[in-house]
Amino acid sequence: MSKIKAYFEDTTNELVHKTSWPTWQELQSSALVVLVASGIIAVLVMGMDYGFSKVMEFAYQFFNG
Repeated sequence: MSKIKAYFEDTTNELVHKTSWPTWQELQSSALVVLVASGIIAVLVMGMDYGFSKVMEFAYQFFNG
């Protein structure tokens, strides 16, 4: 039981005293970067999906006559 207590004390100490928390401005900036990157990745995946579906449609038409 003492090991569990020591674990929680160490965890609390690390979160309170040793962890560097971002400022509100840094948090907003990081969130904006994630939002933009997610949008770009979504558009790229959508383009690849569209292109692949067109290639498959062509292949199905070509091989089915």
